[in-house]
Amino acid sequence: MARVMIVDDSSVMRKNIRTILERGGHEVVAEAADGREVLPHYINLKPDLVTMDISMNHMDGIEALQSLVKSFPQAKVVMVSAMGQKQQVLEAIKHGAKSYIVKPFEAEKMLEIITKVSSSE
Repeated sequence: MARVMIVDDSSVMRKNIRTILERGGHEVVAEAADGREVLPHYINLKPDLVTMDISMNHMDGIEALQSLVKSFPQAKVVMVSAMGQKQQVLEAIKHGAKSYIVKPFEAEKMLEIITKVSSSE
């Protein structure tokens, strides 16, 4: 299964995502509450996949995605967005996100997307 880093400014959402991923057999190797934390964690831990919230303080998910993909073009990032963020999701896909999940999401759907993206080349 995948080694995953969770990036979301909500501790509740990080906990929910962690629970879903761990129950699905994935390993959460890091959590970050801000886009500025993404690159240092990625460099140190080399996760297989990153879940990234779009809306965060200080550095949003699209900026963090761009920074990550610039340094690591092979990075697999799944964006996590709220309803009504269609334009931001399209922007994220344009900048290298492999897929997206819309909140609120069902555990099964999240695991399906995470498994698909983590096993893709």
